[in-house]
Amino acid sequence: MPDENYHQEGLSFPFGEPSVVSETHPLRQLFNSLVDGAFLNVVGCYDSEVTAYLAGILTDFIHVKRVYKVKNLSGRSLTEVADMLVEADVRLNATSFNREREVHKHIGDFTLFWTGLYPDALPKLQSSCRKDQLLDYVEQGKTSYAIAASHDYGIYREQSKVLKRLSDDFEVCLYGLNAVRSRLGQLPMEA
Repeated sequence: MPDENYHQEGLSFPFGEPSVVSETHPLRQLFNSLVDGAFLNVVGCYDSEVTAYLAGILTDFIHVKRVYKVKNLSGRSLTEVADMLVEADVRLNATSFNREREVHKHIGDFTLFWTGLYPDALPKLQSSCRKDQLLDYVEQGKTSYAIAASHDYGIYREQSKVLKRLSDDFEVCLYGLNAVRSRLGQLPMEA
């Protein structure tokens, strides 16, 4: 949950925020079902808070503006984790510790999304002409979730526990999202 400075801290949408998918929307229900099924039947472990969080990432990231929601202080959307790290560092561009937390949380979500759901996109995301070529998305995702989880006060306390588990079990979550991708490919297509 962002604080009251969320918009001012560069995690806003300049042309209006994409609409939030309601809890009862069929797409959210589909992602909840796919994630729950993957973790119960394929991964073999289940944590309702983690699976709900992962289904939330999938639902939020259906809109590309949410995938690339971190902006620099000039308002430009950042597409590389290396640039997001600069924005997350309070010694560099982050204007507050809340911004640090929000950007690191997003980096965790971003890296888990790409490594778990679209690992075939990693060679392009980390090609030799990009700054991210020097980053290990798995290690950075774990680190960013751990940093976000360290903000375990006030409105962040409950979510910090989930972020800590995502950091500790990043590879398990990655495997679970890969199973979700397989299940998505098996869904019947309507004409």
